[in-house]
Amino acid sequence: MKPSIPKGTRDFLPKQMQGRKYIFETAEKVFKKFGFQAIETPAVENLATLTGKYGEEGDKLMFKLLHRADKFKKALANSSEESTETNFSELALRYDLTVPFARFVVQNQNEITFPFRRYQIQPVWRADRPQKGRYREFFQCDVDVVGTNSLLCEVELIQIFNEVLTALKIPGFTIKLNNRKILAGIAEVLGEEKNIVNITVAIDKLDKIGVEGVNKELLAKGIAQGAIDQLQPIINLTGSFAEKMQAMQNVLSGSEIGMKGIEELEFINQYCKELSAGDNLEFDVTLARGLNYYTGAIFEVACEGFKGSICGGGRYDNLTEMFGLKNVSGVGISFGADRIYDVLMDNDLFPKAELDALKILIVNFGEVEQRYAMNVLKQFREAGITSELYPTSAKLKKQMSYGHDKGAKYTLMIGEDEIASGLLTLKNMETGEQSNKDMKGILEVLQA
Repeated sequence: MKPSIPKGTRDFLPKQMQGRKYIFETAEKVFKKFGFQAIETPAVENLATLTGKYGEEGDKLMFKLLHRADKFKKALANSSEESTETNFSELALRYDLTVPFARFVVQNQNEITFPFRRYQIQPVWRADRPQKGRYREFFQCDVDVVGTNSLLCEVELIQIFNEVLTALKIPGFTIKLNNRKILAGIAEVLGEEKNIVNITVAIDKLDKIGVEGVNKELLAKGIAQGAIDQLQPIINLTGSFAEKMQAMQNVLSGSEIGMKGIEELEFINQYCKELSAGDNLEFDVTLARGLNYYTGAIFEVACEGFKGSICGGGRYDNLTEMFGLKNVSGVGISFGADRIYDVLMDNDLFPKAELDALKILIVNFGEVEQRYAMNVLKQFREAGITSELYPTSAKLKKQMSYGHDKGAKYTLMIGEDEIASGLLTLKNMETGEQSNKDMKGILEVLQA
């Protein structure tokens, strides 16, 4: 049997895991600084919890789990033309972290304090078509606030975008901003309120399929040609944030909900400017976010040299209501850890220290020497130094090659002469330089 893994999934070698850990720890440090607390939810949710929250396209991409053998056979035996997927499945792998979080809030509402600020770093699964930057299993790093309508939350989330992505040195990132109320206003002035979902889903694909593709899809969804013609100057809007806002005010002057969306974005933009967090903010009227649950501000982050977004998010007012808890508004953002990893790899942006797991390898010269070396190793580890003793007295070339492959910065040679003198031979693997030092001197070098 030839070993393989499912398409859209990946194995991660130790060096890759160091890079991923660097991303998670960088994000987590900022999340904690802003007062967010960690939670986790199960990988598997009830199918009913997830279905209908992401729109038609999202439901199609959900990994559903078939009943166990006996129950599946029984369902198959009793199947008919009227049978639905729920006859064969009642569980699914989570599609994102937001809907499970809404379920978590409702289920644990008596155990948490509102407004509740949580962060969550876990994998999600989507039955997508695998390609560069698009995987079937990937990690999300989410922060959400529930239990308040305050737009200060949106301002803080933009600050978090800036802090995390700047710390990771993501090149030329832009935070794109829109508001679902503006999109609802556009549908209203076009006379297509009933087709708001079809309009938003179509224009959200502008970067992928172009203007002609969007127009073709709108027409196929039953949008009137006159409305499509009216939409063209809107989706081709250019200019600064302020200029675009002014143009949209002229378009949406007759729409109360549309004007409310503009008011919210101007509030967010003004606060971000005052906090020096608005330099890379861009109003993008074509940004729609394909998920059905967003109701207010929506975000996406793009960066130089990468096709697609690396982060996203938005405000959702009615998500917990679907689980029986009304009047609990929430807003959150998600960092796509796997896409960010690809950006850092493509641009060689990982700090070298983060990819070198081993600080020092002790060469093994035999039974007497390894007994001495084990005590040295104990001192290294007590000092918090990543260290290892080669397990056998193999040829020196083999041990040095092993140290190179493990990314060891130093090797330490302890032979009969070193044991007798107490001066051990330390080799810098990068420069090849060797020196003889006692334990105090070696520790000073390793801890420098």
